[in-house]
Amino acid sequence: MTQKFVLALPKGRILDQILPILEGAGLALEPAFFDGKDRRLRFTTSDPQLDVIRVRSFDVATFLAYGAAHMAVAGSDVLMEFDHPEIYAPVDLRVGTCRLAVASPQDVADEDDPKSWSHLRVATKYPNITAQHFANRGVQAECIKLNGAMELAPGMGLCRRIVDLVETGSTLVANGLVEVEHIADISSRFAVNRAAFKTHPDVIGGWIERVREAAHQYHDGRD
Repeated sequence: MTQKFVLALPKGRILDQILPILEGAGLALEPAFFDGKDRRLRFTTSDPQLDVIRVRSFDVATFLAYGAAHMAVAGSDVLMEFDHPEIYAPVDLRVGTCRLAVASPQDVADEDDPKSWSHLRVATKYPNITAQHFANRGVQAECIKLNGAMELAPGMGLCRRIVDLVETGSTLVANGLVEVEHIADISSRFAVNRAAFKTHPDVIGGWIERVREAAHQYHDGRD
């Protein structure tokens, strides 16, 4: 029986930026993938050896790390938070770019000196990245895990600071928050399962090279 490979793609707005690169790599998805009424999560592609699955962005790393998917597109924020040794992310697709930052209300920021921090309570979707970032500076961070509406936390008295993704900063401004510290620049990556790459180097390696070249051409055409 022919080996079936699986590519995991994240749901959401980033998908629109990923698709031209995949198409440039010679991969077309079955029409049903774009049908909002189709409730399936696994679809065929123009490559009879490769199916795609559509999952939540934070679940992409889990499917990939445990071998349920052989390849994936994931944000570097997700890969950093998950930090699994079985995941290898060789291609920066340079889409979905934003930054991970610490933010606080303006009045807190005005009287705050990050160099004086020793213990913080922080609301975030990224407790591992956050704790490690502050630990590297000798700061103990109590992380409150939230999956959304992060900007509400300071105003509701949950904490004084948040760590979240920032693209334009307009959501922070609308909620009376300002950036006070940069943690990391974020973008989407093409990643693979290390065991799958070792077992099937020609197939997985071939897709790495095709996607890398397609990403280069995509950005060269936009420059």
